Amino acid sequence: MTKPPPRPRICDYEGSNYRTEFWENKDRDYEDRVERAALRRLLPPSGQRLLEIGAGFGRLTEEYSGFRQVVLLDYSLSLLQSAQERLGRSGRYIYVAADAYAMPFRPGVFDAATMVRVIHHMADAPAALAQVARALAPGGVFVLEYANKRNAKALIRYALQRQTWNPFDEAPVEFVELNFDFHPAYIARALSAAGFTAERRLPVSFFRLSALKNALPTDTLVQLDSLLQHTGLLYTPSVFVRARASRPNTPDNLAA
Repeated sequence: MTKPPPRPRICDYEGSNYRTEFWENKDRDYEDRVERAALRRLLPPSGQRLLEIGAGFGRLTEEYSGFRQVVLLDYSLSLLQSAQERLGRSGRYIYVAADAYAMPFRPGVFDAATMVRVIHHMADAPAALAQVARALAPGGVFVLEYANKRNAKALIRYALQRQTWNPFDEAPVEFVELNFDFHPAYIARALSAAGFTAERRLPVSFFRLSALKNALPTDTLVQLDSLLQHTGLLYTPSVFVRARASRPNTPDNLAA
C-alpha cells in the first residue's frame, strides 16, 4: 500500500499577538496602505464569492466590499475570532478554520481569491497554489503576494558578501524556519504548473526601510510607491501577481 506524502510543515499563528505585535504597534501603516493600493489595482471591483486565504484578523478583508460573499480561511482559530470581532457575524462573511493544503471546498466555487503575506510561510508552495486553482471557477482571478528573493537589499548584501544565499538562484530560500523568499521566475513557473495564466505583476514596498519611513511622511511614501508600482521593476521585497485560473473546474456547492 502506497503511503501518502508527508504533510508539509505548518506555520501556526494560533494564540499569537500578530495583530498588535506585528501591525498595530509596529508602525506599518506604509506597508498596509501600499498593499491595499496593489490589491485595488489587481482585483476585480465586484464579484459573487471571494476566498481570502490566510485572512488572519481580517486586516484586508474590507477591501473586498464589491463581492457578495467573502470566505475568510485561516489555520488559526484565534485570528479568525479576532476577524469576526472586527467584521461581525453577517451572512456576507464566512469564517473557516482550515489547512490551506487541504481546503474544504468543492471545485470551482469561487470567482476570485487572494493570498497576501501567506505563501512565504508555505513549505510546499506548489501544493498550496494547486489548491487555490482547484477552488476557482474557470477564468477566476487570483491575487498573490509573495516575498521577493531578488530584492534590492538582498542583491546589495550578497554583493558585499554579507549573506550566503544567492538572490539570483531561482530556488526558494528558507532564511528563518518557515519563512521563505521566492524568485519571480520560480513563482511564474509554479503558477503555470498549477493551471494559472499570469496577467500582471506589481512591485510593492519600495521604501520598506525604517530610515525612510522616519524621514518622510507616510502619505508621500505611499504616493511614490503607488507611482512606482507601474514600473514593473521586480526588485522590491514584495511582489503582487494577478493570475487567472485557466483549467476548467465544475462549480458546485461551497463545502466539499
